[in-house]
Amino acid sequence: MAAHFGRLRKGATTTAVAAVAVAALSASQAPGVTTDDLGRQAAGAAQPSGDANTGGAGGGATGDSPYYTDLPPLKSPNPSPSASPTTGTTVSVGEAEAGIPATVLDAYKKAEAELRASKPDCNLPWQLLAAIGKVESGQARGGRVDASGTTYSPILGPKLDGNGFALIADTDHGAYDGDPAYDRAVGPMQFIPSTWEWAGRDGNGDGKKDPNNVYDAALAAGHYLCRFDRDLSVQSQMNAAILNYNNSTEYLNTVLSWLEYYRKGTHEVPDGTGTLPSHSSNSDPGASPSPTTPATPSTPSTPSAPSTPKQGGGGSTSPTPKPPAPSSPAPSPTPPTPTQTVDHLEDANTGKLTATAGSAFGTKVAVRAESKASKGLAKVRVRFTIIGDTDATFTGGESVATVVTGSAGTATAPALVAGEKTGDFTVRATVVGRVLGGLDYTATVTPRQADTLTRTSDTALTCVPGGEFADQVELKATYKGAVAGKVAATATLIKSADDATENDKGPYFKDADGKTIRTLTDLTTDADGVLKLPKLYADDATGTFLLRVNTTGGAVLTVELKVAAAAS
Repeated sequence: MAAHFGRLRKGATTTAVAAVAVAALSASQAPGVTTDDLGRQAAGAAQPSGDANTGGAGGGATGDSPYYTDLPPLKSPNPSPSASPTTGTTVSVGEAEAGIPATVLDAYKKAEAELRASKPDCNLPWQLLAAIGKVESGQARGGRVDASGTTYSPILGPKLDGNGFALIADTDHGAYDGDPAYDRAVGPMQFIPSTWEWAGRDGNGDGKKDPNNVYDAALAAGHYLCRFDRDLSVQSQMNAAILNYNNSTEYLNTVLSWLEYYRKGTHEVPDGTGTLPSHSSNSDPGASPSPTTPATPSTPSTPSAPSTPKQGGGGSTSPTPKPPAPSSPAPSPTPPTPTQTVDHLEDANTGKLTATAGSAFGTKVAVRAESKASKGLAKVRVRFTIIGDTDATFTGGESVATVVTGSAGTATAPALVAGEKTGDFTVRATVVGRVLGGLDYTATVTPRQADTLTRTSDTALTCVPGGEFADQVELKATYKGAVAGKVAATATLIKSADDATENDKGPYFKDADGKTIRTLTDLTTDADGVLKLPKLYADDATGTFLLRVNTTGGAVLTVELKVAAAAS
């Protein structure tokens, strides 16, 4: 990633900025620093920020461990370029910074959805988790995670041994950080073991709470930020939550910068291709101002031999050439992950997707991740998304579900549950971490139905001219013998058994303004299948009149209404 040095430290001169860059790059060679297989520094592998608020004892979720200080690109359409301290050429930060690795982004959004359900008053935005994940670990080192969301190698901060860091003696016997003497911050969200012990969550449903799993860590971070009944839509409460995570004003400002940036738009990039930060809060402004290129960590440089004085002169010759150092064997290429070898998705015998409103679909969407040779691929994350104007959800109330393929390469979505909106919608299956064409399935929600209507009473419905009926018409709907709740119905006072048009005389209903109406629409049976009609009134006409009620599904009932003068 090209660093935007001009924004690294407010008011810094060119010389100081260069020093910061050198110190940050040099940190990748410090003893005890954990790196990934590309030689990039892992999160937290840096010196402390020196913020006066830390108190020197460590605290918060991370133990106030170091963090990345890179800032997002400038928001202006034409951001001012900054000079590279090593080459003098201008560099800029591209829109690649807005890309978040697919599995990591999925973890943030899934955590937001869970907190929206369990702690709706917290108003946690997933972009805040993304901002913290960027600052703590560079989005899990650019999304180097497997299909379940676990990092390929642990992300560990430095030993909190009091030597330039807070002093936190071991609390987990090395269970999380592998260090039986001192604690270290662990995982994509950099929890110290003592905090993870109570704050850890199982975000991917595998029955474990692993700080190196981005789903578990993101959900734990969300719950940590939402403590104390905080409302993160209130800026002061959001600030308090971030400072509680890492007690540093510079940390707060850095996280808020990324939060603002991500809120203006992000996009998904394949796992393992995210941009990586290059500056951490250990940057030492007192370092040498001369920009240098540090040696590659795996191949230390060989010091030059001292100059040999010329015979009979006061000058010096060039250093005696040294034989080239033996080259290290090239590392074995990393084998492609199952996700990288997916060529397409195939349908896995998904049946017809139809359900009545309010009921579960009898068929689940199933797909198979295949290679070019049509071989099923295990451990591939498949995302199922409900698209369209519908209130249908997957079991659990979510509109997005991510499933890992099994040994045969098949992923089956959770059961679909129809809402009250009828009509068609789409379920789309895509591979997480790959830009591939997905599979679309059409699902249909049909209206609730009733096939039988009966009166709940056999009392005759009678009235005198100009009066009102003493009893209201009450009906019960059933479908195949079961209660038919929430079924749509229509009631009309018709002219005759053979003429279902609306009558222009006889009994009538009243609308909200007291006006005469003889057709009622938008009626619905209650949860017990009962439909109670409004009160009926009679005009001056006498005789036997008919009320006909129809429901979705074909149930029909005709009720007699008699209007006669009272007996003398």
